[in-house]
Amino acid sequence: MSEISALAQELSSSLRKFPDFPSKGILFEDFLPIFEKPELFKKLLKAFKLHLEEKGTKVDYVVGLESRGFLFGPTLALELNAGFIPVRKPGKLPGPVVSVEFQKEYGSDRFEMQEGVIPKGSSVLIVDDILATGGSAYGAGELVKKNGGEVTEYLFVMELDFLKGRDKLGAPVFTLLSGQEKKLE
Repeated sequence: MSEISALAQELSSSLRKFPDFPSKGILFEDFLPIFEKPELFKKLLKAFKLHLEEKGTKVDYVVGLESRGFLFGPTLALELNAGFIPVRKPGKLPGPVVSVEFQKEYGSDRFEMQEGVIPKGSSVLIVDDILATGGSAYGAGELVKKNGGEVTEYLFVMELDFLKGRDKLGAPVFTLLSGQEKKLE
């Protein structure tokens, strides 16, 4: 078993599971317990860092999506000696912003990023907690492109495989913990 697999197995065992949340047929896997114990949080960061080192991925900036991408994105950026850039809901960032509308499972939404925060050609890693439909991650990728950056990879803690969100993303996708393959019956 690889070191990343061993770390993922340990982290997965710490998740809390809530059937029928937020609605019937959904199994909500809560990864917040990872942040309750510093040793688990360090293992989450280590697993992501090991993955990137194994691939030889160069990262200039880590982009974290509001709001759960903010939980580990800045710390991962520090570990990688990279800058951190937040992607926010409209009206939350000062100064000029670039904006994008994207499709989610139940309609559309918008994200913003400050204009000019990514030097042209910079290597950008996009992080979030869960990959579902891929709409929000796709939107973040579009903001990176509008700012002149290049998305080298998307990193997620978990993935809902049955929603096929990774199919919308035009860069490699890494999910640390095994995703759910289907909805609950």
